[in-house]
Amino acid sequence: MQGVTGIVLAGGLGRRMGGVDKGLQPFRGKPMAQWAIERLAPQVDELIVNANQNPAEYARFGYRVVPDELSGFAGPLAGLHAGMKAANRDRVVTVPCDSPFLAADLVARLSAALGANQLAVAKTGAQPHPVFSLVLRSVLPHLEAFLVSGGRKIDAWYATLNVVEVAFDDEEEAFRNINTRDELRQA
Repeated sequence: MQGVTGIVLAGGLGRRMGGVDKGLQPFRGKPMAQWAIERLAPQVDELIVNANQNPAEYARFGYRVVPDELSGFAGPLAGLHAGMKAANRDRVVTVPCDSPFLAADLVARLSAALGANQLAVAKTGAQPHPVFSLVLRSVLPHLEAFLVSGGRKIDAWYATLNVVEVAFDDEEEAFRNINTRDELRQA
């Protein structure tokens, strides 16, 4: 089915934030994940939250919650894998739950740049932001093979695909994520 499924990645352990569920941490009056959800939802045809803890809390945002199929909090690729399997659209876009400043035109710009590539990834300056990407759902078998072989590094997987990097230098703040309690206080 044509269109885009949005996947908010909230499946991590929040180690750098002291082991708390990062997406549920309050930020300017709302849980951090709610900011990402509210910014992504208008840009996609369907939205899924990937969470491995507190599924009932995430379900309160009104979207389907899917956990990783891989055990042990295997990282963003495990979240992408779970989201792709649950998606009902040909393309999926991922954003982390700790990105409250998400660009309102993220999906439009990644979609416009995708062309014949399998994946479009946002970048500011020379820095790609691999968890802000649009990927064809048809690469799911390729991702599964990578994960089964023990691969976990998102950059290593991307390197095996046809990828286009999309400059967002005009919206650098949109890719700022909040990883620690200090960063949360400062933001």
